[in-house]
Amino acid sequence: MNKRKVIIGLLIFICFTLVLIIIHINKGKSISNMTNTSVIISPTFSPISGSDSRYPWHTNIVATTFWVGEIFDPDVPDGSQTISTYDDRWLEHYGGCDGVTIDNSCETEVRTPDNNYFPTQIIPKENPFYLDIPYDDIHDPIGFSMREKVIPWSTDEPYRLFQGDSTFSYMKNRWVEIYNPLTNKTCFGQIEDAGPSSGNEYHDAEYVFGSKDSRPKNMLFNNAGMDVSPALNACLGFTSLNGNDDRINWRFVEYNDVPGGAWKILVTNSPVFEN
Repeated sequence: MNKRKVIIGLLIFICFTLVLIIIHINKGKSISNMTNTSVIISPTFSPISGSDSRYPWHTNIVATTFWVGEIFDPDVPDGSQTISTYDDRWLEHYGGCDGVTIDNSCETEVRTPDNNYFPTQIIPKENPFYLDIPYDDIHDPIGFSMREKVIPWSTDEPYRLFQGDSTFSYMKNRWVEIYNPLTNKTCFGQIEDAGPSSGNEYHDAEYVFGSKDSRPKNMLFNNAGMDVSPALNACLGFTSLNGNDDRINWRFVEYNDVPGGAWKILVTNSPVFEN
């Protein structure tokens, strides 16, 4: 009888010890899982911890898609993406149509992460992660005249050395962080053109540089405030290849604050080019 009680007590002790060990292991796994889980980025926060406070978020902005080589309206001066406001030979310098050529027309295409969202028919010479916003600081007379007053980095090196120089752009090649609240995806790109615009709104400083989250003055394309490249379209998970219903949040960022990613494989550093 006493021997049976000892055996039962021993079994109870062993079971209790095993339970404690299992709890300890599971606790360790939970901590490990918490450390490896990605942080969910909300519209008002960013994966960048040390970003410049001069660059506020612009939220709920319609972003459309454009691409090098696109001709969406041959009858207007700004209807072709074979050139940009910063490069009269954009198509040539980029490396060709940033999409697929169908019946001599440059059309957009589906991009995938398998090749880092790069075009499938050419090897680009410049960053496929490009965009535009409606502020032209060299060819728009109003934009040029007030750029030193409104552009936050105009007094930084090397920009302050080019005050009054219309052959140098403060905007070209600058970095932008873009967040899609619908897909919870954040991607980065470089400014390589100006737009979208209702024809002459290429100096929308209140929207582009303001701190009050103003709406774009442009009324076309569902009041769009940004055009993004096919690479950014896919990276952000847009619902349409070439629509005007996708909305994003965006802000300027310094190059040193841009994390590694497909957008840093090929960085554009070319200056303004005019024929």
